[in-house]
Amino acid sequence: MVLALIIAIPLLVQTSKTDAHYEMMGTCRMICDPYNPKPSATALEVMQDLSAIPSPTFVQGTKGEPGRPGKPGPRGPPGEPGPPGPRGPPGNRGDLGKTGYPGVVGTARSETGGEPGSAVGGSKIAFYVGLKNPHEGYEVLRFDDIITNLGNHYDPRTGKFTCQVSGMYYFTYHVLMRGGDGTSMWADLCKNGQVRASAIAQDADQNYDYASNSVVLHLDSGDEIYVKLDGGKAHGGNNNKYSTFSGFLLYPD
Repeated sequence: MVLALIIAIPLLVQTSKTDAHYEMMGTCRMICDPYNPKPSATALEVMQDLSAIPSPTFVQGTKGEPGRPGKPGPRGPPGEPGPPGPRGPPGNRGDLGKTGYPGVVGTARSETGGEPGSAVGGSKIAFYVGLKNPHEGYEVLRFDDIITNLGNHYDPRTGKFTCQVSGMYYFTYHVLMRGGDGTSMWADLCKNGQVRASAIAQDADQNYDYASNSVVLHLDSGDEIYVKLDGGKAHGGNNNKYSTFSGFLLYPD
């Protein structure tokens, strides 16, 4: 392109001597005559030839090396906690417990025909009952499925165990909650109207949960033991015995 200009400029000057003059100022520069603004035909032909010269092509260089990795950004906030997982399967059955202590031996009858020995030492008092019908609100649970009732001290009509032999007793209960509506259930073991043990079952995205507890109490003759709801719904199990109540005499006074 530069070589073509060097050749063309003198031609332009030579063909239009009467119309223009030029001066050297480091590089060739043509100064046009202001009184003749129209270029000559030779100048137009040279300009057209110059415009026909193709532009130089640019060759793309090789790809540079990748830049250094940037600094790690700040740590984001912790995410929302996930939903609770499904309820796991029931565990394996536990090992057999230790043998219990021997019972109290009754007084032997004398050979001379004295008074008979006390029957208290040989008392057999135990019960185990289940709940057939559902209950809710604030009421005594009447466990009406009798499995064991030695001594007949438990009354299914009232749901209460009435002590007839003073001594130390053990009681336990397991009540299945009937949920599904987001409510909870409370179950209390009471002695003569006073709470001696409490348990709660919560409906945390599950339809069923258990409330369980156990106690060791001293009872006098006439004392009453029962399980009472303090809100919520207890599930009846027909004959499946999901909810149970049991107790027995450890030893008499």
